[in-house]
Amino acid sequence: MRLSTFNLENLFRRPAFMNESLETSMLVLTDYYKLTNLIQKDQYSEQDKKTIIDIVSSGRYPGLKSGKNNDRFIRLTELRDRLLFINEEGVTINRRINGRSDWIGWFDLYLEQVKETAVENTARVINSVGTDVLCLVEVENRLSLNKFNENVIPQVGGEKFEFTMVIDGNDDRGIDVGISTKSSYDITSIATHVHDSDQGERIFMRDCAEYTVRTPGGNSILILVNHFKSQSAKNDEEKKENNRLRKREATRVRQIYEERRRQGIEFIAIVGDLNIDPSHDSLQPLLGNGSNLLDIMSHEKFKDEYQLSWTYKRGINGSKLDYILLSPKLQETVERAGIERHGVWG
Repeated sequence: MRLSTFNLENLFRRPAFMNESLETSMLVLTDYYKLTNLIQKDQYSEQDKKTIIDIVSSGRYPGLKSGKNNDRFIRLTELRDRLLFINEEGVTINRRINGRSDWIGWFDLYLEQVKETAVENTARVINSVGTDVLCLVEVENRLSLNKFNENVIPQVGGEKFEFTMVIDGNDDRGIDVGISTKSSYDITSIATHVHDSDQGERIFMRDCAEYTVRTPGGNSILILVNHFKSQSAKNDEEKKENNRLRKREATRVRQIYEERRRQGIEFIAIVGDLNIDPSHDSLQPLLGNGSNLLDIMSHEKFKDEYQLSWTYKRGINGSKLDYILLSPKLQETVERAGIERHGVWG
């Protein structure tokens, strides 16, 4: 069996702000979450209304400020009553609206179409790996994955996957984790951890999806597909918070792993984009603290022509976000391993 993991950065449609500079992306995402959280309140204070007006009036979202509710980054849907009024005097909140129950509507992130060449090249890279079990990060939904599998992969001469699965995670941007498997590699069970919480706060930014796959030889392997909290931050305080959230995710994944081991499951792989290099403190619950998990890049059968561990910044050792971690029994079965770098930017 050949197992692989790939961050797709979406297949067909991706939030437009994610194609901008880091500074712009962080600003848009911060505004979006402020707007989304504010409109969910039972009662809107005068300060809440002022914050909404300030964001809409800022000039960063001309499509909202113009009253068309259709900006290239953030859109507003109003189904029952209107939240905003725009006239010569500027932006105002509807006087009839004082809380969530007074209207029906929401803010959305505008999705931009991914270029055709990029979609086809993604299929070419997947085809070149020849994998039996493909773990996926940043896929918008199962329908998109099916269309990609049925229509795009065959167009570049690739072999379609027999089974696909994506579970909607906790991220509003449509960057979920999923799996595709070839014929004879049945997905026999699925579990999600989107609702796992710690002191009332959801643990996973997206999900830790559990997929059990049965091999043609009759063995079963449990695969935990993850996408941890990113490093993106505007200041040291946000960076510290991101590290805290990522460490909490790693801690919970370790707990799940140990629970499955106690249940007698021996073949376990933890895969995906863990969003920071192996030496970082936030990953120590998985890679330190007495863990018996092994990063595939540390396995004696791992070979790399560059003799470097980078996966996203060309030629820079340690620029590693992507992982396949193996339980002891799974480590014993490894015949060879490596990185497919065709299509890596730069």
